[in-house]
Amino acid sequence: MNKRQNSYQLTGVIFALGGAVFFSAKAVMVKLAYQYDIDPVSLLLLRMGFALPIYLFIGFRPQKTKRNLVISSKDYLWVIAAGFVGYYLASYFDFFGLQYISASYERLILFIYPTLVVILSRIVFRKPITKIQLLAIVLTYIGIYVAFMENLNIEDNKNFLLGGFFIFLSALTYASYLMGSGWLIPKFGTQKFTSYAMIVSCVCVIIHFAFQNTTNLFGYSWEVYALGLAMALISTVIPSFMISEAIKRLEASNVSIIASVGPISTIILAAIFLNEQITSFQVLGTIIVILGVILVGKAKK
Repeated sequence: MNKRQNSYQLTGVIFALGGAVFFSAKAVMVKLAYQYDIDPVSLLLLRMGFALPIYLFIGFRPQKTKRNLVISSKDYLWVIAAGFVGYYLASYFDFFGLQYISASYERLILFIYPTLVVILSRIVFRKPITKIQLLAIVLTYIGIYVAFMENLNIEDNKNFLLGGFFIFLSALTYASYLMGSGWLIPKFGTQKFTSYAMIVSCVCVIIHFAFQNTTNLFGYSWEVYALGLAMALISTVIPSFMISEAIKRLEASNVSIIASVGPISTIILAAIFLNEQITSFQVLGTIIVILGVILVGKAKK
């Protein structure tokens, strides 16, 4: 029994690590796709469009459930709101910001979302912030400042700051989604809720594209579609369910700590595929941010 339990938890660790690395690869693929002059909404549509059939299949397939929970029409409205904020807005802000900022910095800023959850919980639900959480928040933002020090000294840094601002909005909307989804997941189940929220996001992206874009979605080179498919499978569908399974086996606080490999993974992948330089300030800032996130995870536990 002990060996089985160890194996169960080890599999959870593998899922958490794999999910974090796969998610972190998304920023690199977005930057690679931007080399082919595609706009953020078109690229986001390709990502969501390739992922949509899988989420439709998982979301609407018959599934036996042991629980007899009543799901009201109001719950479905909250799912729509969660999909709009947590996947559509967060993804759009992320893709837009990546036009102006490197993949490494993008992952670093996005990784502050656990501290934003703590802050929003204090504002919305009046949950007290513990001393450990306060220390974690301070550490995290010191890390961001250290990582950005070199760029803040550049005179022409408007685009860099604009990109950083939109990535921060992405982290903020995703943190809002996490706050609101906690009570919906037990009702729908992890797979169903994730699938429904992603379907809502796909519909929002399609509507956005229809109203804003006049470009031909089928006029790009094959590399763009290959990257869109890779983003859909490797950095969307697969890691979303890997992380869900990891949370089931290890609990969310432990998974958030393991997911600390995300920024490091992005820095390495960006250096390999995008030739982004790794600076000492960037490494130091990343380490400080990761320490802050680990403290948040321990405080939650």
